[in-house]
Order: sequence, then structure tokens, then C-alpha cells
Amino acid sequence: MNWFMVEVKEMKFFVVHTYTGREKKVKELLERAIERENMKEFFGRIILPAERVTKIKKSELVSEERRLYPGYIVVEMEPTEKAINLVNAIPGVTHLLGTKTKPLPLTEKEVESILEEIEKGREKVMTEVPFNKGENVKVITGPFAGFLGTVDEINPERRRVKVMVTIFGRPTPIDLDFLEVQPI
Repeated sequence: MNWFMVEVKEMKFFVVHTYTGREKKVKELLERAIERENMKEFFGRIILPAERVTKIKKSELVSEERRLYPGYIVVEMEPTEKAINLVNAIPGVTHLLGTKTKPLPLTEKEVESILEEIEKGREKVMTEVPFNKGENVKVITGPFAGFLGTVDEINPERRRVKVMVTIFGRPTPIDLDFLEVQPI
């Protein structure tokens, strides 16, 4: 029987610092470089930590992705010199986090925390509140269209806002959807 030993290195997660706003492009370029250089066996998952956020733009609900850690992506890889050099050669990458000579892997607890945060972001669609308490707003639809008022309470889960408007010289609270008012 002929036995031979093959050294198997363990893949670990590393944090790659990128130019802010270039995370998605860096991820795409890295995936293409791994494919082109035939280095799939050295790399695992490439994670772009993000969550879905619903915003109101021009009186419409718009769902968009928001980075949990702007300027960073997480790469699962075997930390060989060739793999590290490949990552560092990607346009938009500034460096792998760690010391000057050696990138430091994330601990299992840190990886679990990041993955958990991403999962929470998927489960719960966050609604960005377009108003602040005390802000002046204008009612744009419904029976109170044209009325000016002040935001008194905000309920982000229900996407509702209580606005104090003046009716017959008296402050009156009205409950409205985020889409029914706009900041002045």
C-alpha cells in the first residue's frame, strides 16, 4: 500500500478592507479572479454583510440594500501566500485586516455574530423613518391634504406618524401613513 500525506489547511474567515461604496464591485472582481486563476479550492464564501431597508423616496416605498459594515467584505479562504496576493491585487481592496505581514482571521464567535446580524437583516425589513419628532410636515393626500403640522409621534413598525395639525384654531392629532406626509 502506498500512503502519501496531503497537507490540508483549514479555511478561515478574513476581513477585507475596501474603498467605501466599492464593496459589491470588489466582491464581483474577486469572484472572477478566483475563477480565472483556478483557485476555487483556496476560497469559500465571500460575504457582503448587508440588510434590506425600506425608504420613502418621492412619496414611494423603495427597498434597497444597506451595508452593515461599509468598506468591508468577509472572505473565507485558506491563507496561502498566493490567495492573499490575489485578494490584495483586486482593484478597490486596500488590505486584509491584521498585521503588516499576516492577515488575522476572525474568531468563530465573530463569524457567527456577523452571520446572525445578516440573517436578522433578512428577517426584519427595516423601515427608515423619513421624519423626526418635532419636524414640520405637510399632509399631501387624504382629507387633510394641504394641512401643515408637526410630527408628534412616530411608529416605524407600522409606518405611521401622528401629526399635530391646527383645525378651527385648535391643535388636533391625526394618524397618517408615512406616504401621506412629506417634510417641509
